[in-house]
Amino acid sequence: MTHPNFTQDTASLSPAKPHFPILDGLRGVAAVMVVIFHLFESHATSHQDQIVNHGYLAVDFFFLLSGFVIGYAYDDRWGKMTVRDFIKRRLIRLQPMVVMGMLIGGILFYFQASELWPNIAQTPVWKMVLVMVIGMTLIPLPLSMDIRGWTEMHPLNGPGWSLFYEYIANILYAVGVRKFSNTALALLVLVTGTGLAHYVVTSPGGDIVGGWALTADQIYIGFTRMLFPFFAGLLLFRLGKLGRIKNAFVWCSLSIIAILALPRIGGSENLWQNGLYEAICIIIFFPLIVYWGASGEIKSQIGKRICKFTGAISYPLYITHYPLVYCYMAWVSKTKATLSQGAPYMVLTFVIAVILAFACLKCYDEPTRKWLRAKFQK
Repeated sequence: MTHPNFTQDTASLSPAKPHFPILDGLRGVAAVMVVIFHLFESHATSHQDQIVNHGYLAVDFFFLLSGFVIGYAYDDRWGKMTVRDFIKRRLIRLQPMVVMGMLIGGILFYFQASELWPNIAQTPVWKMVLVMVIGMTLIPLPLSMDIRGWTEMHPLNGPGWSLFYEYIANILYAVGVRKFSNTALALLVLVTGTGLAHYVVTSPGGDIVGGWALTADQIYIGFTRMLFPFFAGLLLFRLGKLGRIKNAFVWCSLSIIAILALPRIGGSENLWQNGLYEAICIIIFFPLIVYWGASGEIKSQIGKRICKFTGAISYPLYITHYPLVYCYMAWVSKTKATLSQGAPYMVLTFVIAVILAFACLKCYDEPTRKWLRAKFQK
């Protein structure tokens, strides 16, 4: 199990700054891949036979993309903006859909009762509501309040863990790292990158999966996954001299799909090989993809529409899709459906997830953020 992470979309940048529509589009492509990964995960017996095997690496890609765009959007604003202003902007951008995601998770919770999650049937409504309300604040829950049985810090909507670390990354940037010289930032990236590479190559599972539980080992994984890519993205923005790359959206999209869909490497006998692959993806390939995407330009109207649409729904899709996946997983658990038997329902779940994300975007997220900006963002 893994959850993707989404942050600032470039469409919310200052009107005076040009946008990076390709980066918006790439975030959308990765979001779609994550939904597909989670649906296939319902039929996997382990990480070895998972289809779209490395889909969980999308969260690391999003952290890196976030660091790049945060630097682009805010590095030159600090003369006119306080830390409080920055935090307020980030809360307005992210928190409304956090609330909606937890609400949807609460509404669908009891439909997920199955032998996969026996705790659900034993959970009183008052406790579920309490977990939902706490989840809306993103305060992580201890294991004693796990009402599902997967040790998630947000049992109603697991992807909340990555937003928790996203907020931590934003706070670290605002209160200190933004002041780092490029040399100091490069040193931070070197140290955290070395730590990430060491962990993933030597990890018990041969991968970087984890971060969603409030336990010492999972917190370590969460910080390992967040620190390098986020601040590597910031360093990439500061040092990268953008070029001109033709067909960047196509090549970058294909690269993301290939990286996330590649079958498991090395098998259970050579776990380190898969870990090495993931370290290379996060440390080398993902920065290159973000650089290529930022250096590209979309000239066709169709391409612009695709990037705008996928970028716009990527965050709502992330924060609302997993309760639907929980339902699909519960159905698979009850019926023992094979992949071929479940395929039509997988497609249906995917379509519902996209429709739900779009509805949330237009009917709730955009109006709510507009109201919040008018009221609190002077």
